[in-house]
Amino acid sequence: MATMTLLTRRALTTAALAGALIPAMSFAAPRKPIVIAHRGASGLRPEHTALAYDLAIDQGCDFIEPDLVPTKDGHLIARHENEIGGTTDVASHPEFAGRKATKTIDGQQITGWFTEDFTLAEIKTLRARERLPQLRPGNTRYDGQAQLLTFDEVVAIAKVGSQRSGRTIGVYPEMKHPTYFAGIGLPVEDRLVALLKAHDLNSATAPVFVQCFEVGPLKAIRGKTKARLVLLTAGQGGPADLPNVTYAQLCSPEGLKGVALYADGLGAEKTQIIPQDADTLLPATSLVKDAHATGLVVHPWTVRAENYFLPASLRRGDPAAADYLAQPGEVSKVFKALYAAGVDGVFSDFPGLAVAARG
Repeated sequence: MATMTLLTRRALTTAALAGALIPAMSFAAPRKPIVIAHRGASGLRPEHTALAYDLAIDQGCDFIEPDLVPTKDGHLIARHENEIGGTTDVASHPEFAGRKATKTIDGQQITGWFTEDFTLAEIKTLRARERLPQLRPGNTRYDGQAQLLTFDEVVAIAKVGSQRSGRTIGVYPEMKHPTYFAGIGLPVEDRLVALLKAHDLNSATAPVFVQCFEVGPLKAIRGKTKARLVLLTAGQGGPADLPNVTYAQLCSPEGLKGVALYADGLGAEKTQIIPQDADTLLPATSLVKDAHATGLVVHPWTVRAENYFLPASLRRGDPAAADYLAQPGEVSKVFKALYAAGVDGVFSDFPGLAVAARG
C-alpha cells in the first residue's frame, strides 16, 4: 500500500509539472477522421445498393456515399456513372435493346445504356450487378438481388442506420458530370438542393457533404445551399468544365486559396497525399498541410484492399495464383499513412478496415 501511495504521488507531481509546462488545450483528444463508405461497402457487395450501404453502416462507417445521376424524368439515382450496362442487368432486358447508344461524356466516347434515357419506373425494373467481377468475384453472388436506389432512398437508409447503430450516419453525394447533364436539359444542381432542403440537410452542421470534380457547379450551388461542399481532384487531368485548368494547379498553395472561396473541403486522390511507386508507399506530400492552411478539410479517395491497387511491398499471397491481384493485401499501412498525414477522413470500399486502422 505504501508503494502504491508513493507511485500515486509521483504521478500527481508529474501531471502537475506537465500542466505547468503544456497548455491545457494540448490534452484535448483530436477528432477522429471520418470513414466514408465509398458507394457503401462496395468491396464486399455490389456498389450503390442497400446491401452495400447497410453493411457499411454495420461496419462502423460515418458516411455513406452515393454518386448521383438523373433519370429521364429528373429523379436523382445512385449509380457510379450514367452508363449502366456494366452495373445492372439492363442488357438482358429485350424491351430496352433499342436504348443502347453511343454518347460522348466529358470528351470520352462511351457505348451502352444511359440513365437519362430511362424513366424512374423503368429504372426500378432493373437489378444491380457487380462492376468489377474479375477483382471481386464473391460479390457476383449478389447479382440480381438489389434494386437501384434514388437519393431519397439512400437518405432513408442512413436515417434507419442511425437508429440501428446509435450513431449519426451522414450522406456524401457526388454530382456526376453536371456540365454534361446541364447540356442535355437535366441539370442536377437545383434538383439536389431541393432534396437537401427536403431532408433537412441544408446546413453547415448537417451530416452531409456535397462533392464534385467540376468547379462551376460547386460555385453555382454555393449560393443555394449551406451544406458543406468538397472539390474532388485527381493526380492527373483537370475539371471537365475548365479545360485549361489542371488539378495540380488547383492543389497548389495559391490554388487552394481559390478553392476555399467556394468549397469547405478537398477530396484529393490518395496518391496526391501519399504517393506510391510500383514497389512501395512514398513520404507524404505537403497537400494536407497546405489545404488545412486555407481552412479546407481533406478527405482522400479511394483506399481499396485488393493487391491490384497496392504497391508490391504491400501485396500478400501467392504471386503465381490466378486470383493473386484480387487477394487482399496489407492495406492497413495505406490507411495509417493517410491518418498520420493528418487527413480529416478517408473514402474506402472497405469501411470496416478503415475503422479498424483508425483505432
